[in-house]
Amino acid sequence: MDKVDIIIPAYKPGHKFLTLIEKLEHQSVPVNQIIVMNTEQKYFDRLIYGTSFQKDYRNVTVKHVSKREFDHGKTRNQGVQCSDADYFVMMTQDAVPADEYVVEELLKQLREDHVAVAYARQLANEDSSEIEKYTRNFNYPDQSVIKTKADLNKYGIKTFFCSNVCAAYNRKIFDELGGFVKHTIFNEDMLFAAKAVEAGYGIAYTAQARIFHSHDYSYREQLHRNFDLGVSQAEHPEVFAAYPSESEGIRYVRQIIRHLSEVGMKRKIPHVILQSGFKYIGYLCGKHYRCLPRRMVVAMSSAKEYWK
Repeated sequence: MDKVDIIIPAYKPGHKFLTLIEKLEHQSVPVNQIIVMNTEQKYFDRLIYGTSFQKDYRNVTVKHVSKREFDHGKTRNQGVQCSDADYFVMMTQDAVPADEYVVEELLKQLREDHVAVAYARQLANEDSSEIEKYTRNFNYPDQSVIKTKADLNKYGIKTFFCSNVCAAYNRKIFDELGGFVKHTIFNEDMLFAAKAVEAGYGIAYTAQARIFHSHDYSYREQLHRNFDLGVSQAEHPEVFAAYPSESEGIRYVRQIIRHLSEVGMKRKIPHVILQSGFKYIGYLCGKHYRCLPRRMVVAMSSAKEYWK
């Protein structure tokens, strides 16, 4: 039987992280090892203090790094180096499997010819806003698809879309392509997916693998997040220059405004427009961060350590 490991970067994990670990222990496909790449040991120690975590979860290995050492690409690569499994699943600490079949469904897709990575469908948490629920359905519909180089004219930038909130990788292909980019502020998953597509491999969106993961970000958080998104695109023109994401953003805004009108929530439309404005300002500033004063760049970014 093929071995599969789970790799989870963590920073100040909360009780949802413990729910995630428990859910992973009861998957239909047994998980060989759960590797936690934790930033700042004191926060993890605080979470498990007074619990029987280490006794209950003997297949969990925790590796600690400092906040200064953490990098989205490098730290995940370090986690992969701790694994000798045929496949591994990248997850984030705030994602929770909807059922026991998440790993099984992802592995089914990876066993298809020339599929490098398979990523899961993200469902909004029950207490999410209508806008966030629609956003999840917009980005993660109920139909699976395998995207390849032949789909670039059809999907554009979406061909490379992939999310390490929950994504499974073929280790052999991952190593062949050199893993994640070693220093990046954001988008290590899409950058790998782009590399895989260019090499002739497929990216499988797996709607049957379902996880709960959503955020109702504030305007400020949207600005910071999209600034980092813009920076990552500016630093990798080989991927993003030919397939700009602005058109996809415009399509989303038009569709959610239509949706809110249809469900009788027109009062939410000004919020969507304002939210989209903060996203676009952040994204635009990130794309042109080299023109901005250093102090402003650091202030606008959510990844302060990246600039040190």
